[in-house]
Amino acid sequence: MRLLVLMLIFVSTLSFAETKPQPTIPQQTNVEYQQLQKLNKELNVLAKEATSTTGSSLDVIRLQLLNKNKELRKTLVELIDDKNADKKLLLKQVEQQITFAAEAEKFLQTKVERDQKDLDKAKDTDKLVALKALTESRDFIILVLNEEWENYQWMERLGKPQPNAIKALKNNIEHRLDFMSASLTFGSQAVDLNDKQLKSATGDELKTLQVSQILAQRQVDSDTKNLTDLVKLADNMGIDTAEYKRLLFEQTGNVTDDLLNSKVMWSIASSWTTEFGSWLFENLPQMIFKVIIFIFIIFAFKTLKNIVRKMVTRAVSTKNLKMSMLMQEFFISMSGKIVFAIGILIALSQVGLNLAPILTGFGVAGIIIGFALQDTLSNFASGMMLLIYRPFDVGDLVEAGSITGKVSHMSLVNTTIKTFSNEIIIVPNSKIWGDIIKNVTHEKVRRIDMVFGIGYSDDIEKTERVLHDIVESHPSVLRSPEPNIKLHTLNSSSVDFIVRPWVKTDDYWDVYWDITREVKMRFDREGISIPFPQQDVHLHMVEKAIESKIVK
Repeated sequence: MRLLVLMLIFVSTLSFAETKPQPTIPQQTNVEYQQLQKLNKELNVLAKEATSTTGSSLDVIRLQLLNKNKELRKTLVELIDDKNADKKLLLKQVEQQITFAAEAEKFLQTKVERDQKDLDKAKDTDKLVALKALTESRDFIILVLNEEWENYQWMERLGKPQPNAIKALKNNIEHRLDFMSASLTFGSQAVDLNDKQLKSATGDELKTLQVSQILAQRQVDSDTKNLTDLVKLADNMGIDTAEYKRLLFEQTGNVTDDLLNSKVMWSIASSWTTEFGSWLFENLPQMIFKVIIFIFIIFAFKTLKNIVRKMVTRAVSTKNLKMSMLMQEFFISMSGKIVFAIGILIALSQVGLNLAPILTGFGVAGIIIGFALQDTLSNFASGMMLLIYRPFDVGDLVEAGSITGKVSHMSLVNTTIKTFSNEIIIVPNSKIWGDIIKNVTHEKVRRIDMVFGIGYSDDIEKTERVLHDIVESHPSVLRSPEPNIKLHTLNSSSVDFIVRPWVKTDDYWDVYWDITREVKMRFDREGISIPFPQQDVHLHMVEKAIESKIVK
């Protein structure tokens, strides 16, 4: 800590040692000169205190020295801008600044080298402390370099330029830029390597790698800050910093106005092009081989998918299984998709792709998609229930979801029904499964329910014989079960007979229409009436009222 305070005394232009001659400041009425004299005295006192102080008081003195140094340099700037100021006195002050800055830089450079050795030798538990000391030393060097550049600028404004010194300072800055950029690149690679190793490390190795990762990341952060400060200083000195700005952009990702600079943009583009070319040159043969393997696996599994689909099609189409069309299509489709999905996963693993994040991503995506597609999943679940319980199949005539028609297509999401008017209606499966399902053509045999009415004056036995003759003479009416023909109801204006023959399901409507037509024709020939609804109205009360009036 004492060495650090002595370094700060060197940096401060007014921390004069007794061996150094001090310029005499004449008594003048100028306020800045009086302030300069006052700061000289105060910093002299602080410098003497620093040589005899130990413990926590050193930090307080260090802060005071820095603040006084800032005040002094601010006073110097004001005096340099004053045309009436004593240039000879100011030149001596600035020259002394240059001398002390050079000594401070040498001292700090030695300290940086020593701190680096201490960091390399330190144990894991002490490395963070050693790294902090190294970082502080580097920060102070950059502070000194900025003051050196400012000193030379002052000399030029005072009419005594220092071209050789400026050239040497520029070379020094360029050297430090190269060193710091190399250190940052190496540190970034170390961080990336530790990240990869941490994924598979366990136990003591994991703890060691975690400590190394913390140190490497802090080193990268320190190098990034130092390089950023050096780039700002180099920009002020007119040094080309496009390459270093490109490195900072790649490291931090921060978008600044510097990216609009054509040199920076060209440097970034050139770097990416070079890196891509190098990567392509190194990996192209291996990539081509992996692509060939990938295509071969995909082609093989595509062929295997077709074979599996044919095998499953034959298996589910057997009559013994009695599977519905929906179930057959489901097994056929899923078998091919599962085989092809397995092939894709195997192909991706062969090209070096880690499948664990992909499968995890599928799981997370599945949850999100599940919430977003609740209605679709409801239809899918209903489709599975239709698949399992098979209330109808393709080709059946149904009444489902308030729609009547013939089922033309079924999927796990919806069912396509063709109505009698040849309209195609797609009904979601959730609407069908949640409603009453009426399968008209599920059974092979159906009963036709018909009602025919005759007048009250017609012969009932004759009517029964005619109806039996009509039904039994139709070729599509089944003999077993026997048709049922009975007098059913004595209606208000007719005597109703029920006629219930049994037919094959496919013949239902043909028989219905044929018997209805034949009944009308036979009734007409046999003189049997088919009454229509009628009502007699008797006005007895009205007639009595009229008679009473006539009598009166």
